[in-house]
Amino acid sequence: MPRKLIAIVPAAGIGARAQSGGAAVGGPDRGKLLAVQSLPKQYRLLKGEPMLRWAVKALLADERIEQVRVAVAAHDGWVEQALAGLPRTVWRPCGGPSRAATVLAALHDAALGSDDWVLVHDAARPGLPAGALRNLIDVCLRQNTGGLLAQPVADTVKLAGVLALDDADAPAVIHDGRALAGVEKSVPRERLWLAQTPQMFPAHRLADALQACSTQFTDEASAIEAAGFTPLLVPGSVRNFKVTWPEDFELMEKWL
Repeated sequence: MPRKLIAIVPAAGIGARAQSGGAAVGGPDRGKLLAVQSLPKQYRLLKGEPMLRWAVKALLADERIEQVRVAVAAHDGWVEQALAGLPRTVWRPCGGPSRAATVLAALHDAALGSDDWVLVHDAARPGLPAGALRNLIDVCLRQNTGGLLAQPVADTVKLAGVLALDDADAPAVIHDGRALAGVEKSVPRERLWLAQTPQMFPAHRLADALQACSTQFTDEASAIEAAGFTPLLVPGSVRNFKVTWPEDFELMEKWL
C-alpha cells in the first residue's frame, strides 16, 4: 500500500451547460429560495441531496481512500452544508479559474508526500459504482502506474463541420441552446474511449505535470500524457456518466 491515498474533487465551477430555469431550491445558509439557474450544478439536488454529496459518498465507499478533499471557490456559500456530517471529508476554498488550476492548488494545499497517490473525481459524476472505483485503485497500485476509468465508444462517431445552409446569410441554427453542425466525416471508433473519473496518479507526478502545462487540459490524464507518460485505461461504467445537460439530472436520479 502507498503511504497515503487521497481523493480531490474540484468543485469551483458553475456548470453553465446544466443550467435551466423553472424550479427552485433552498439555499444552504439563507432563508430564501434560490432559483436553480443561479445555483452551481454541483449543489443541485438529486433525490434530496446535493450532487456533490453523492459524488463524495461514492469515493468514501473505498476505505483505502484516507481523505476526500473538495476544492471550492473562495466565497462558496453552499459547501459546508452540502458536506455536513460526512466522514474523512474536508473542503478547502482554493478553487482557481480553471480545472487544472483548481486541482494543482488542491494538491499544493494537501502537502502530500513523495509516495502518496491521488484520485481526482468530477463532482458531476455522482453515479460512480464502488466496484469500478475498487478496480481502478487495484489496477493502478498493482501496476504501479497511473490510470483512469473510461468506456469504449459504442456509437458511430461523426466529426462536425460547418453546417451548409441554402442561405449563406442565414443565422446559425440553434436548437435547445446548442448550435447545430453538419457532418464532415465519420471517425473510426475501434480505438476510441470516453474518459471518465476518477483518474489516479502519483501525487507528485500529477503536480509536476499540471505545473508544466501551457495548455488548459480538460482532464488530468491529458496533462500526464503531455509529460510523456501513458495512463492505463480501466473499464468504467455507464452509470458513471457526467451530468452535463439539464435532462441528465432526471436520468441520474434513476440510477441513484
